[in-house]
Amino acid sequence: MPGLTFGDVRKIGLALEGVEEATAYGEFCLKVNKKMIACVAINKDAEPNSLMIRMPIEQRDALIGEEPEVYYLKPHYEPYPCVLVRLSKVHRDALRDLLTGAWRQMSAEKKTRPRASKKRRPVS
Repeated sequence: MPGLTFGDVRKIGLALEGVEEATAYGEFCLKVNKKMIACVAINKDAEPNSLMIRMPIEQRDALIGEEPEVYYLKPHYEPYPCVLVRLSKVHRDALRDLLTGAWRQMSAEKKTRPRASKKRRPVS
């Protein structure tokens, strides 16, 4: 039976390689390579006990179309590649798959690092 918590999200997410717990706007989030993969949906229009998970927009739209009782969107989140998940309705395996997908996507993106200053050789 569904009815997951942010503790479940934390446990599943931290089992993925390189995932770290952090905060965003004072709330719990998960990051890999300093990039957010999931967080508490804090926008005032989001339903309580909702999780925001990163994913491609096309995939998000398909999920919402298939299971609108579990997955949804509010106007604030529309431009972003993410979906809102009702933790009270999502099954553990589906949540694990979503977090793994977000982890893969963000792990595949190149790490951003400061550029080293290049010393120029004098022209002879």
